[in-house]
Formats: sequence, structure tokens, C-alpha cells
Amino acid sequence: MNLDSLRHIYFLGLGGIGMSSIARYFNRRGMRISGYDKTPSPLTDALRSEGMQIHFEDLPEDLPEGIDLVVYTPAIPATHGEFHRLKNSGIAMHKRSEVLAWITQSHYNVAIAGTHGKTTTSALLAHLLVASGVPTTAFLGGICLNYDSNFIDTGNQVMVEEADEYDRSFLQLRPDIGIVGSLDADHLDIYGSRQAMLEAYAGFAKEVRGQGPLLIGDGIAPADRVQLCAGCPPKLKVEDFGLDTGEHRARILGTSPRLTSFEYISKIYHIKDLTLALPGQHNVRNATAAIAAALQLGVDPAQIRGALASFRGIQRRLQWRLDTPARVLIDDYAHHPEELRAVIRACREMYPQRRLTGIFQPHLYTRTRDFMDEFARVLESLDQVVLVELYPAREVPIPGVDSGALFGRIRHPAKWLTDLDRLPGLLRNMDLDVVMTLGAGDLDTRIGEMVEVMNEQNARIKRDE
Repeated sequence: MNLDSLRHIYFLGLGGIGMSSIARYFNRRGMRISGYDKTPSPLTDALRSEGMQIHFEDLPEDLPEGIDLVVYTPAIPATHGEFHRLKNSGIAMHKRSEVLAWITQSHYNVAIAGTHGKTTTSALLAHLLVASGVPTTAFLGGICLNYDSNFIDTGNQVMVEEADEYDRSFLQLRPDIGIVGSLDADHLDIYGSRQAMLEAYAGFAKEVRGQGPLLIGDGIAPADRVQLCAGCPPKLKVEDFGLDTGEHRARILGTSPRLTSFEYISKIYHIKDLTLALPGQHNVRNATAAIAAALQLGVDPAQIRGALASFRGIQRRLQWRLDTPARVLIDDYAHHPEELRAVIRACREMYPQRRLTGIFQPHLYTRTRDFMDEFARVLESLDQVVLVELYPAREVPIPGVDSGALFGRIRHPAKWLTDLDRLPGLLRNMDLDVVMTLGAGDLDTRIGEMVEVMNEQNARIKRDE
């Protein structure tokens, strides 16, 4: 398809984090963008302010005229009225993954895959390139705070894209550099088994063009690494990255609540005195992959240090929402047991002597069903556990699977089960110290109320002194 000839593109699921980055790409190129999304959000508000037309009701009778292309997310059900009408209209319809592939495959591009860390690694790499003067287009799975956007557009010498494994979307991509950071089981509603998921990742690895490289995280088991690379062409360079191991490795030198210092070492480069304003070993791993790819793309090692130090992070990835001596609130998107384990560990390292309360909103019935025991064991590592109702997203209920079922599996003397409306009242009567909001649902919409509660507690402490 000749994308340059398009004049009006309609998006089903326009407000999604992945869909909106593509919409922003076309909007920046002067095309008319309109579409549907399920609910308003700060992101849809931003899209409207950029000139896009978006509505929140399923209105098949009111579809606009002159649509050249329909882009849809797999999360849109086939019973959706607009989807059904458009499918029978003769207008070209393609999934987001296909359109992203069309955009990127004619350019030198880097695709970042893995169960965890995709968004942070993608944003870090894009920022290293932009800050070093490399003309870059990036499609991100989160809002990068440096640019207040999930889309970066300073030129197209290099394209950076997050490679989503959901619905096997990443198999459409043809990257020149591929990164696979982790291979923990996820999206089993799509794959059915971890083995099927591994086979899909092997298909992604096989599509890396030329000599690559393909960069693989050090947390991937040797047997999985073998399977991942089994179908790769012999000329493809496969290199490992991680902490203290691999062709690209980081050595952590010090940590504080707001800063991690480390050095990067490879066969060619030794970059000292690096600082990253993100806590946690997992983020140093992400930064190591981004540095390795940036160096491969010709970024001067001397530019890496300043670019990395200026990275401000990503919305909802270990993002401080309140930081006072008596109360801290950190928001994170973690929605998989391994992600929870990583962010809880990072907070323990930052605040080793303080009480850690986690407020977790399970995301998806299938994920909660598949990992219920793992979720329970990880949440037991908190000092206080609060569960709110499950966020279903695209899914229909599964009997016996909800936050109450997970709550029953958690063996902990300090645990509470509530809903979003009652959450502020519950917190008002709790002894809070360091609090983490965790999950990929809509828990973050109550951050303002939580900050208000914690500030009230701070004020009471001052009055009592």
C-alpha cells in the first residue's frame, strides 16, 4: 500500500497507546485522522488538541465519508458495530501491526521485544539517538516524559519501535537490530502455552535483517536462547547483554532513591561514570541494551553519558507522584508477576528501612487465572497489601477469577480488598509510609485522591509535632 497517497485514516481504538503513536505519525504528515475509542482519557484529550477527531460511542450510522484506510486494534471485538460496518464497506482494513510494519520496513529500524522492559528500552534508545543528533522516529508503548509523548519524530534515519507480542503482532516487523529482553510466559490467552510463545519469539528473531545484531537479555535461560536462535541465519550476529555478563554488560556502582550509577563494558567500549535517573537492576539492563544498540548505530560514546543522564523516564514506570520525608507514592504499570517482583525489589533497595504498601489492580481475567499463585507469592513480599477490583480491559469474566479469588490466595496478616471508590477512605485509616500503585488498568486515575490522603496525613503529623 502506498501510504503517502492516503488522505483520511480511521482508527478503531484510536486512544490506545500503540494505536495513537501511529495516528500521530500520519497526523504529522498532514493526513486527516479520526476514529473511535471506548473511553476518554488524558491521551485522547491530547490527540484532540493535535487536531484529531475522536468519539466514544459505537456509531456505525455516523461514520465519516472519504475514508481511505481503517486501522484497528485486535482488542476491538468482531461484534462492534463500526467494525462490522467498515468490514463490509470495501474500505481497506488492516491491523495496527501491519501498518507499523509498512512504515518501518523501508527504513533502518530497531525493534525491541520481550515480556518486560520493551517500553523503557525503546524510550531510552530513542532518547539516546535524539539527544546525540541522530534523526529518529520512535513508536513507544508509553509516554516518555522528555517529549510528553509516545511518538518521537526528528527524522527517519533510524526508526525505533516497540515489538508487541500480543496477537503475534511482532511477526510483521523486519528489524535491522532486534532486542529480546525477557521470555517469561504471558498472553497465554493468545498462545495457549509458553512453548507456543517461544516459537513466536523465534519467528521474530528470524526476521532480523542482515547481520543484525540480535541482542538477548542475560535473564533468558540457555535452553530458551537456543530455541530463540534456532531458525536465525548463520550470518546474524547474536550477542548477550546484562549485568556483569555478556558481550554488553553493566556493572552497578551505586544506587540512591533517584539515581543509579554504573559503567558499560563491551569488547570495544568501556564507558565510565554513567548515571540513570531510574531505580532498579532491571532498568540498568534496559539501559545496557539501549546503549549497545546506540553504539551500533554510530553514536559517539562520549555522547552516551550526557544523553543517558538527561533521560527523565516514562509515565507510570516507577514514577514518583509524591515524595516527602514522611510519605512517598510511586506509580508503576507492573502487571505481570515478574514485573511486580522487579519493581518491589527496586523499592526495597531505595527504601530498605521503610514500610512498603502495595496497591495492586489485577489486569485481565486470563492473566490473573494463569498466574494467580505467582501473583500471591510476590505480593506477600510487601509489608501491606491492598487489592482493588480486577480491570478486565477487552475480556469477558471467567467464573471464579477475580480480585477476591486472588485475595484468598495471599497469605499475609496485613491485607485489604476494596474497590476504587472506597480506596481513598481505606487509605485514610491506614498507617502509610512508602506506597506503590501497581497495575495496567485504571488505578492511576485515583492518584490525585491518594496524594490528597497522604498529604492530609503529612499535615496531621506536622500539627501533632
